[in-house]
Amino acid sequence: MSVDLFGNPDPEPAQRGGSLSYSGNPQAPLAVRMRPRDLDEIVGQRHLLAPGSPLRRLADGQPMSVFLWGPPGVGKTTIASVVSQATRRRFVELSAVTAGVKEVRAELEEARRQLARGRATVLFVDEVHRFSKAQQDVLLPAVENRLVTLIAATTENPSFSVISPLLSRSLLLRLQPLTDDDLASLLERALTDERGVRTATGESLALADEARDMIIRLAGGDARRALTYLEESAAAAEALGRPAIDQAAVESSADRAAVRYDKDGDQHYDVISAFIKSIRGSDVDAALHYLARMLEAGEDPRFIARRLMISASEDIGMAASGVLQTCVAAAQAVALLGMPEARITLAHATVAAATAPKSNAAYLALDKAIADVRAGKGGAVPAHLRDAHYAGAKPLGHGEGYRYPHDFEHGVVAQQYLPDDLAAARYYEPTDNGQEAVIAERVQLLRDLLGRPGA
Repeated sequence: MSVDLFGNPDPEPAQRGGSLSYSGNPQAPLAVRMRPRDLDEIVGQRHLLAPGSPLRRLADGQPMSVFLWGPPGVGKTTIASVVSQATRRRFVELSAVTAGVKEVRAELEEARRQLARGRATVLFVDEVHRFSKAQQDVLLPAVENRLVTLIAATTENPSFSVISPLLSRSLLLRLQPLTDDDLASLLERALTDERGVRTATGESLALADEARDMIIRLAGGDARRALTYLEESAAAAEALGRPAIDQAAVESSADRAAVRYDKDGDQHYDVISAFIKSIRGSDVDAALHYLARMLEAGEDPRFIARRLMISASEDIGMAASGVLQTCVAAAQAVALLGMPEARITLAHATVAAATAPKSNAAYLALDKAIADVRAGKGGAVPAHLRDAHYAGAKPLGHGEGYRYPHDFEHGVVAQQYLPDDLAAARYYEPTDNGQEAVIAERVQLLRDLLGRPGA
């Protein structure tokens, strides 16, 4: 047992229901048992583990506060675990799921007392994005004055979930999904390490190549998921009396891949972004992939329908104006049908949008018009266009000289519609895509008939 500067025994690390709290449990899952004991055992994240890197300095005891941002199963909690074993500082773990402001204040007050005795504290906050603004505000003075070294783990973009003052006083380290080679190395270690997979009699198990490939594919860059599939597949192989973990054992343990998607976090925004950009890029297969990904993760189908309507106006526009009607009908059908039938309607609208000719000309035209208005352009409405239906309008000249288009051939008559300072403005520039090619010809004809300058 280590002692502090005054010769007193170090207390056990303080933990509030965090994921490191049960690491000593002999019945712990394989992913917990195989947690790396030092930085050199960490798989992946080479970009963060170079000599002199922040993580190396943190493990060596340098005081700093860091946010570890990355998807599940890439090593955030592992890094905190390694630091807890490498440093002689007091280690405290809090889970944002279970700890409130009261618990945070209590731990910070204890850290203050320990610092007065010469003992620094490392505070690990798991799932920090679940902390409210008030809870994060409590941490701010402690981080600013280095009362504690904060290690905060989050699966969500801290720019959206962490208050700016706290983030600006910390280092942000982004962890990447593990590669297939990283996962293969991890599985091999779990099969050979004494902490890894064993039969009831203590014997090791072999892993067939096709089984390893399937686990890696199902894991999707998540080390915890890979080890969980391996552990369950090993149990299935042993129950079947097989000397090796084969593909059948894996299939019996994981009949369906869990979809990585957080409806309140990064994946919500990333996947819908990829969905819309695939439609804009006319890749119908990619668009259907992201649609399936959202639906399988339980995304609100009404949200998807709303984004389809926006896409139909923004990216398709007049090149295939009927797509907007299709998307509006799809949104109405989604509201009437609900899931699972609504998925068919959304697929209908997605295919229509992805395969339609594209034009953002109407969208750009409005943006140009708005830019002119915001720049102060746009003088008085021409007198002949002003409202002449109220008493006193006639003496002001309102409506005088207005030419009623229906009285003229083609229902079009040359007269000025724009204010004087914008008389030559041209906002809408139709493309040659789809229906808009026909519209382009009509727009040019209309401008000629209107006698528009520059037409």
